[in-house]
Amino acid sequence: MASTDDTSGPQPPHNSRADALLAHAEASMSEDAVLAAARDRAGEIGVASISAAVGALLALLTKLSGGKAVVEVGTGAGVSGLWLLSGMGEDGVLTTIDIEPEHQRTAKQAFGDAGIGPSRTRFISGRAQEVLTRLADESYDLVFVDADPIDQPGYVLEAVRLLRSGGVVVLHRAALGGRAGDPAANDAEVIAVREAARLIAEDERLTPALIPLGDGLLAAVRD
Repeated sequence: MASTDDTSGPQPPHNSRADALLAHAEASMSEDAVLAAARDRAGEIGVASISAAVGALLALLTKLSGGKAVVEVGTGAGVSGLWLLSGMGEDGVLTTIDIEPEHQRTAKQAFGDAGIGPSRTRFISGRAQEVLTRLADESYDLVFVDADPIDQPGYVLEAVRLLRSGGVVVLHRAALGGRAGDPAANDAEVIAVREAARLIAEDERLTPALIPLGDGLLAAVRD
C-alpha cells in the first residue's frame, strides 16, 4: 500500500525539523520602524525583549480576549507593550508595571513614537507583587507576565484573581528555553516555573497550553 508520506528523499531528524519549524516561526514576523527603534533602545539599556513571533501571538491573544483592560508585569523598553496595544481596541487601556523608572521612561518614548496617547496607558512604578494586590478582582481581559521567573507562582495567583471570565494569563519564559523540561535541572528558577505550571494545571477554572516560542509561553484562559 502506498504511504501518504513522501519518503523519496532523505528526511532530517525529528529534532532538526522541529528546530527548523520554530526558527521559521520566529523569523516569519516583521516589525515596523517604531518597534525596531524600541528594540534598539532596549538593547541600549540592557533590557531583554520578546521576539516578534511572541509579540504577534500576544497581539492575537489580546484581540481574542477582548483587549479593553490589560495588565503587563515587566514594562521593559515598551516592545511587548506595543504588541499588546496593537491587539487592543482604541478604548483599551494597558496597565504596565515595572520597578525601574528608566524602563518606563523608555517605554513612554516608544508609545509616543507610535502615536499612543497617555489615556491608553497607565504606568505603575513599584514591585509587581505588591502592585498586583491593589488591582481590582475580575476586571482584566489579559495579564502578561514577563518578569523574574522566580516570582511566577505568585504572579499566577494574582493574575487568576484579576481575570474576568474568558480572560487570559500569559507567562513568558515559562520553559526557560527548555531547562524546565530537563529532569536534571533543579535550580531555583526551574523549581519556580514548574510550580507556576502546576498551579495553572491544577486550577479547574483554567484551560492552559504551552507554546514553544521565545523561552516558552504558558497561556491559560479562565472559564
